[in-house]
Amino acid sequence: MAEPAPPSRLGRILALAAPTTLLAGTQVAAQLIEPWLAARQGTLALAGWAVVLPFALLLSQMSAGAMGGGVVSAIARALGAGNRDEAADLATHALVIACAGALLFAVPLAVFPHQVLGLIGGEGAAGAAAAYSAWMFGAGALPAWLANTLASILRGGGRHALAARGVVGGWIAYPPLAWLLMEPLGMGLAGAGLAFAIAMWGAAAAMAAVVMRGGAGFTPHLRADLRWPLFRRILSVGLVACAMATIANLATILVTARVAAHGAAAVAGYGISARMEFLMIPLAFGVGSALTALVGRAVGQRDWAEARRIAWTGAGLAFAVSAAVGVPVALFPAATAAAFTADPAVQAVAAEALAIIGWALPGFGVGMALYFAAMGAGRMAWPVAAGLARIGLAVGGGWLLADVAGFGLAGQFVAVALGVTAYGAICAAAVRPGVWPGR
Repeated sequence: MAEPAPPSRLGRILALAAPTTLLAGTQVAAQLIEPWLAARQGTLALAGWAVVLPFALLLSQMSAGAMGGGVVSAIARALGAGNRDEAADLATHALVIACAGALLFAVPLAVFPHQVLGLIGGEGAAGAAAAYSAWMFGAGALPAWLANTLASILRGGGRHALAARGVVGGWIAYPPLAWLLMEPLGMGLAGAGLAFAIAMWGAAAAMAAVVMRGGAGFTPHLRADLRWPLFRRILSVGLVACAMATIANLATILVTARVAAHGAAAVAGYGISARMEFLMIPLAFGVGSALTALVGRAVGQRDWAEARRIAWTGAGLAFAVSAAVGVPVALFPAATAAAFTADPAVQAVAAEALAIIGWALPGFGVGMALYFAAMGAGRMAWPVAAGLARIGLAVGGGWLLADVAGFGLAGQFVAVALGVTAYGAICAAAVRPGVWPGR
């Protein structure tokens, strides 16, 4: 009897991407409700939410996609080489890194929220956001890092469905819990921060139970000796990816600071546009997490040609997914803005930004998918260049177009779109034999 044909590349990507895409869709839905709930508290609260947004996104991106990608890549390569004991030791080292990563957010944003946020959005927005930031990062940074790191351990073991289940539960619980704390219990914007912390602690507990029962195909050696070579295996990819996530969010932070000169309504309006831009990351992550694991395994087997083919297949899938969101947003910017806020001034700014930036979102999705593929390949130099080009165009180009050329906010939004487009183009240019070796 003939053996069944092995699944196609697209089939393998879809099999791994489906559960993570479900997770991403749930996260996207929850995060779209956030600005709507914030807007119900008033324009100043929405501006406060927008000031915290880049840091909240950075927390998610570092713990799940960036350092998480380093964890997935290292474990996938160890398993690709047939070394389960090393994979178990890597998982323990990943949990230590997660605790350190959480402190980087908790200290500045929970202890000094007024000072940090005031530098970006001004005193009014910082005052509205301080308690929200303190709850989100003081109580929520550690469980968010742990939940996403435990999920990355499972993805490195090829258990994407298991990785998605616990975290999906947290994101499903978050919106109703945030509403309950914000409105009936009267906590206002701060209630969203506490809701995030509670949801993430539940997700972390669920993920820990799965991993410690051997859900990844191995059990972490919690008493293993800590060794620098294993930290380096994760950090060589994860630190570069974290630096890139920081650069991406620094672009949003600096653009927000520039927009703040036009008032709280402009900050709130750009915050809505920035949320739509950053939605491409969880959408691309659904595909990208599969690419990190599959490319990592192919590289572990020294099959670079297959790694490149997997990357391009995933890039096409990511383009389709991100275009399904980006194109309607660009075609109907006013309706999109109106879905989040009833303030006419905020709507006008958001609609102007979405009409310009929305067309760049599909290319950004492709760039993000190939960024995750580059993690699996351990080839991060070009994605770093892409991140630097993005911030240079968004901030430097914004200064030239908005201030020097006199195009105002429209010029700033064009510069953001150019930066996003450059990011996708440079990440795509890297996936070729000269950069990813072998035929």
